[in-house]
Amino acid sequence: MLQKSAQEERVVRRSPDKTNGRQGGIGPLCALAGIILLIAAAGCTGQEGSTADNGTKPMTVAVTILPQKQFVESIAGEHARIVVLVPPGASPHTHEPTARQLEEISSAAVYVKVGSGIDVERAWMDKLMGVNPRMTIIDSSAGIPLIAGTHTHDHDDADDEAFGTTDTEGTDPHIWLSPANARIMVENTCRGLIEADPVHTAEYRANADAYQKKIDTLDAEIRQEIADKKVRTIMVYHPAWSYFARDYNLVQVPIETNGKDPSPAGLEQLIRQAKDEKITVIFASPESSSKSAAVIAEEIGGSVVLVSGLEEDYIGNLAKVSQAFARGGST
Repeated sequence: MLQKSAQEERVVRRSPDKTNGRQGGIGPLCALAGIILLIAAAGCTGQEGSTADNGTKPMTVAVTILPQKQFVESIAGEHARIVVLVPPGASPHTHEPTARQLEEISSAAVYVKVGSGIDVERAWMDKLMGVNPRMTIIDSSAGIPLIAGTHTHDHDDADDEAFGTTDTEGTDPHIWLSPANARIMVENTCRGLIEADPVHTAEYRANADAYQKKIDTLDAEIRQEIADKKVRTIMVYHPAWSYFARDYNLVQVPIETNGKDPSPAGLEQLIRQAKDEKITVIFASPESSSKSAAVIAEEIGGSVVLVSGLEEDYIGNLAKVSQAFARGGST
């Protein structure tokens, strides 16, 4: 086997990553400890599916968000049974795993983390490794430079312990919403799965290459869509689109600040900006509040359009979102 580069060494880890998981508690720690003890007593960490089993049985692969499910399925196909930490409709900034999810992750051979400092991983990664210390960790963010963003979250006192008040060093953790970044995430995931299950190396490599070509096609289609409409500014409730905006030369104007609705003065300023830039659509997400977005839309005589960055159909969803941005952004 060729000697691994520093990048490849970062992709796959088999020990807890103390820099990505907070050492402090989250939620009811006593309940968590009880759950872990019950799982250990039941011998869940040795359940079927906890290893690749020489390629004869599907290995259990855990991921954080739904788009990663499509990434893993596109690479591993029938050779992986996938467990998703953040279910449909939930937010990776506020979700807490259920006892059932902890039990499922306890039998996983592999965990593919986003790795960009998303709240649920910062709060839970060490604890998940405690539930299943033999689990291989794949860092899908390896090689992706994080960009600064307005993306911070304030919570009440109980939630502060759970989620902290900011993402990693004030950066935007939504790296997957850039097709260019997604291509790297797929590459990192492929390398990690091959290391965990080398029996299917050729198949995983071919599948990853095919999926990356689909991402390249998506990227070209988005560029054409945005260029044709000469879109420049998108006003969004939740500032999740920094990487997308960077890639396609857009300006993202967020409504929320530090995870909160704007002040009355801030709201007035946003309304003036929307009118000045002839914005007619305000974008919100199903996972976040849309009250302020609705107020702005009413004041400008526009509408609210829901777009999500967390749908399982990654390619289809981003194509749909880009069309919405092209129709609703300013020119």
